[in-house]
Amino acid sequence: MLDNLNKYNIVLASNSPRRRELLAGLGIPFEVRVPDDIDESYPAGELKAHDVPLYIAAKKADGNRIYMNPRDLLITADTVVIAEGEILGKPSDKSEACRMLHKLSGKTHCVVTGVCLTTSDRQSRFSVSTDVTFKTLADEEIDYYVSTCRPFDKAGAYGIQEWIGYIGVTGLSGSYFNVVGLPVQRIYSELLKF
Repeated sequence: MLDNLNKYNIVLASNSPRRRELLAGLGIPFEVRVPDDIDESYPAGELKAHDVPLYIAAKKADGNRIYMNPRDLLITADTVVIAEGEILGKPSDKSEACRMLHKLSGKTHCVVTGVCLTTSDRQSRFSVSTDVTFKTLADEEIDYYVSTCRPFDKAGAYGIQEWIGYIGVTGLSGSYFNVVGLPVQRIYSELLKF
């Protein structure tokens, strides 16, 4: 289906096992290359929350350009959870993870992933948003999830594909895979254009 990509070496610049699994699901060969010196900060207060993931994905692409070969097609992405206008990043500890889940409990929040597809002479940038609704979570449910799944590597302190998603998510508007960490349907559509 994606024969147009045969001239490219697809490179995923991500440490996320979830992103690797989702991209592999498209059936295209790719390699993973992640330099460890990419700055993922953003100018707080200067960007709208929904613009932050695309800003960081572009920053990751720019930081990887010096490592690119002429045939590389680089995929960079960043995902944020936005609740009541606040970006919920990756929690640093159990207390912060519990605070985040309490903030999401009984409400709808937005998950936004920014993606850049970059070659030596072209770049496609886009973001995908998904609204996720949680039931009101009991303190015991939050504590159990954080203690057993340790979601410290996940924006918003949860993985929709884990226990908390099974018992807590009551509504979803948009791409499920975007919430997992990579909007593969949109990536597929964009790759067809290369």
